[in-house]
Amino acid sequence: MKKSIILLCLIFFALFTVNAKAKKTTENFYQFKAKSLEEKEISMKEYKGKVVLIVNTASKCGFTPQYEGLEALYKKFKDKGLVILGFPCNQFGGQEPGDAAEISSFCSLKYGVSFPMFSKIEVNGNNAHPLYKFLKTQLPGTLGNEIKWNFTKFLLDRNGKPIQRYASTTKPENITEDIEKLLAE
Repeated sequence: MKKSIILLCLIFFALFTVNAKAKKTTENFYQFKAKSLEEKEISMKEYKGKVVLIVNTASKCGFTPQYEGLEALYKKFKDKGLVILGFPCNQFGGQEPGDAAEISSFCSLKYGVSFPMFSKIEVNGNNAHPLYKFLKTQLPGTLGNEIKWNFTKFLLDRNGKPIQRYASTTKPENITEDIEKLLAE
């Protein structure tokens, strides 16, 4: 009986692994689109050849000061091929209640954000933006795929391949080395 259960578990694991790999090869970052804060539809194809850091953001979060570190990374590396994409999200404690104009004003006035910011989206659940569904499938978190909080970060290489996922607690300056490695490739 024990051998049968172990065998069934191994078969299930093998099937799950094959399905996960198959899904990974059918989707890519460049197939997605998102609306900017100005409601302009942007294709991720615009970022081909760039190292991309994707962040779900919020204006009233304990991690909001990370905007400063993100902007510093962007200024330091944008001419070398880094782009940071900010995606406001109100799913965690209602910490991004503003509309597009309020978000834009807050980001530029308080933190001088100059990297691309997108319209507010959901990152978890049935209404999660397709880009975030893709990212979470490619780089699951420690305790599952769901985004745990604001300022979770995903780093993609110049080919649009998701390379690393960082928790909200990871400060932007602590991923500088990873960014430099990808920019050097």
